[in-house]
Amino acid sequence: MTSLGFGRHDHAACIGDALSAAEEACTARKLRFTPVRRRVLEMLLEDHRALGAYDILDRLAREGRGAQPPVAYRALDFLVSHGFAHKIERLNAYVACAHPGEGHTPAFMICRGCASVAEASSSQSAGTLGQAARDAGFRIERTVVEAEGLCPACLAADVPA
Repeated sequence: MTSLGFGRHDHAACIGDALSAAEEACTARKLRFTPVRRRVLEMLLEDHRALGAYDILDRLAREGRGAQPPVAYRALDFLVSHGFAHKIERLNAYVACAHPGEGHTPAFMICRGCASVAEASSSQSAGTLGQAARDAGFRIERTVVEAEGLCPACLAADVPA
């Protein structure tokens, strides 16, 4: 399992690289990366927290980009269906993909202290679940792995259990 953890990084480069990867992928696949889709991806990249559709809609409305729920949902559907974002089921919210353009099975670590989210890449066929599926003659097609706990910063700040 590899991880894009909770550590410090060049956030401006992180955002720029992810937007460039999305633009290149859209060009290669002949997809329309509209200004609203781009802005929604930027919002998801801004602070590594999951955002709900209505949080995104509120921001879009404040920016004059549309105040109707379909605007946000269409952009999110596009980003998720093309691998630029993921839905965090536990939170009913969305995060930017840490590995855009790569085939992977994401696993999410959600900090209950600061609400940050880190994405790790896992394997649905490895480990105990993979073995149980093989033993049952079952082929896993999709998994959702979400773990809730405390990130290193919240652990160091001694956030109560």
